[in-house]
Amino acid sequence: MASRVTAVWPGRPYPQGATWDGEGVNFALFSEHAEAVELCLFEPRGRRQTESIRLRERTDQVWHCYLPAVRPGQLYGYRVYGPYKPQEGHRFNPNKLLLDPYAKALVGNLAWSDAHFGYRIGHAREDLSFDRRNNADGMPKCQVVDPAFTWGDDRSPNTPWHDTIIYEMHVRGFTMQHPEVPPEYRGTYAALATAPIIEYLQRLGVTAVELMPVHAFVNDRHLIERKLRNYWGYNSIGYFAPEPLYASSSIPEREFKTMVKTLHSAGIEVILDVVYNHTAEGNHLGPTLSFRGIDNVAYYRLTDDPRYYMDYTGTGNTLNMRHPRVLQLIMDSLRYWITEMHVDGFRFDLASALARELHEVDRLGAFFDIIHQDPVISRVKLIAEPWDLGEGGYQVGRFPVGWTEWNGRYRDVVRAYWKGEGGLIGEVAYRLSGSSDLYEHSGRRPYASINFVTSHDGFTLHDLVSYNEKHNEANGEDNRDGDSHNFSWNCGVEGPTDDPEVLALRGRQMRNLLASLLLSQGVPMLQAGDEFARTQHGNNNAYCQDNPLSWIDWERAGHYRNLQEFVIELIRFRRAHRAFRRRSFFQGRAIRGSSVRDIVWYDPSGSEMSDQQWQESFARCLGVYLSGALDETDGRGRPLRDTDFLLLLNAHHEKLPFRLPAEPAQARWTLRIDTTKEEGFVPPTTTLDPGAVFDLQARSLALFEHVRARPL
Repeated sequence: MASRVTAVWPGRPYPQGATWDGEGVNFALFSEHAEAVELCLFEPRGRRQTESIRLRERTDQVWHCYLPAVRPGQLYGYRVYGPYKPQEGHRFNPNKLLLDPYAKALVGNLAWSDAHFGYRIGHAREDLSFDRRNNADGMPKCQVVDPAFTWGDDRSPNTPWHDTIIYEMHVRGFTMQHPEVPPEYRGTYAALATAPIIEYLQRLGVTAVELMPVHAFVNDRHLIERKLRNYWGYNSIGYFAPEPLYASSSIPEREFKTMVKTLHSAGIEVILDVVYNHTAEGNHLGPTLSFRGIDNVAYYRLTDDPRYYMDYTGTGNTLNMRHPRVLQLIMDSLRYWITEMHVDGFRFDLASALARELHEVDRLGAFFDIIHQDPVISRVKLIAEPWDLGEGGYQVGRFPVGWTEWNGRYRDVVRAYWKGEGGLIGEVAYRLSGSSDLYEHSGRRPYASINFVTSHDGFTLHDLVSYNEKHNEANGEDNRDGDSHNFSWNCGVEGPTDDPEVLALRGRQMRNLLASLLLSQGVPMLQAGDEFARTQHGNNNAYCQDNPLSWIDWERAGHYRNLQEFVIELIRFRRAHRAFRRRSFFQGRAIRGSSVRDIVWYDPSGSEMSDQQWQESFARCLGVYLSGALDETDGRGRPLRDTDFLLLLNAHHEKLPFRLPAEPAQARWTLRIDTTKEEGFVPPTTTLDPGAVFDLQARSLALFEHVRARPL
């Protein structure tokens, strides 16, 4: 096709992507093994190609040009020429329009057809067939953007890690059914910036929202054919482009920036869940949408037989972190979201896959080295999901300094303990006190542990105490998908019930789990909606349910008002007391001249736990004394002090008399939290002397405050 562009200048190899400089647009695309690259321009609706430009300039394996006549809003894509030799790892096919890995915006949806595959669907061997159909009609188009935005005095809240409370949410699902959000905004970035949402988050007391993937992603063909969608979004295809489905306007990046600015003004940080371990192109039988057609050998980890992909992610492929241009892509993406979009941190999905230098997980791999020395990325919040699906991929506690981790061991043991399993109090003690066994040896602090009981992946809090088994039939996979090992307990009845005793027990169990989470050392993460008992009706893998099954049902907030208020008070209580958000690990010794140790563990008799008791398989009850004498100082170097606390936990099915410690003897203990009560927090009217006996009810948690000490 003849070019209609008035001029094509050489341009520059950096930055990659399409960059508007106020006068024209520079285009740059990396491909090490390509033989030719063609830039395709489209009319505003993306239906008709108007220009075809061969990129003549190539610098350091980056193909580039500058078009002075192009403006923001221009739609484009690429065709890349090279060998189609899957047996050698090469899968070039210029018949396929490809997305720019650096595109800042995507327009249009992927309309599935066989034309998106580089080989002939139905052929016995994909490596022995070649598809010549043009797929442009069904492809989204990249769009040139104008990055200008009035940030004003926007700045990150920079909440210290030890003061952070994370709220995991889905942009679309959080607001789709919110009655006070205007209908035209529901399910979008704009909705999260509306007054009802901001006021709700502020009242709840969380300091950061962790957004499930907002990078542009693909809905799998098999889901679309079953009238489902990739709701969670862990299927990225554009690491710079905000998912357009979540935008109420035609300029998603600007709407996203407005959301961030508004949340920052409310004192709330924005953390993104990012998926740099794989892409939406799947295995050797997957479509050719971007990376595969640009340079398959460079972008993906291939096996000894280059026709196939290494799969540490369970999705069919793994990005090739050993290639410097792939590392550059990820680092450029991270910097872009920090500097241009003003986000405050990242949660890295299946982060162990990013650490694999060869096959083994290498905690000192190039990925970590580059991040640690980067003056931009190293200063934001970095959270690892410290596992992948490959051999040796479970790396909880093994990430380097500077990283925090989703503590999967915290989730599992707290669930199992409150379910009623015995012999766990030793590990429960480690998890409540910040998991020093996992993080102290590497020089990290208690806040390296991101504590959670539930997340998007698995049961909601309500379902955790209402179902023994997963119920994923709606996913269309005969209930085979999802994890069967959930440490859940239905409290006697599977699913919905009108039995008042079962409902009361479920409410108490939810309060036990929430109180444990928010009174533990480390950083608590709450799943959106758990504060008012959100349910997915037993579905523990709702990744494909973009419907009311997954969306937050705000009517439940009225039905579970007491639970919601309990969470609000728990967060306030945590933020008011440094004893629950220490910056250093307990040492089991006296602090700053105090006569009492910083932490002491007790059995129900009021005696300190013995070595033998920690190992007893029947033990399900534990007490912990937290000294208010902190090994910390304020900004002027003055010692900090908080109230002393006594936390009692009983996961046994019968009540146990618990003798309060005789020491310290100078003051009395006042009951503050009792999870047998529907409100959770109780008036400070129950006061007991040291050595007195408290009837600790079955499956309950109680917190006492030492009334002598003056809180901060």
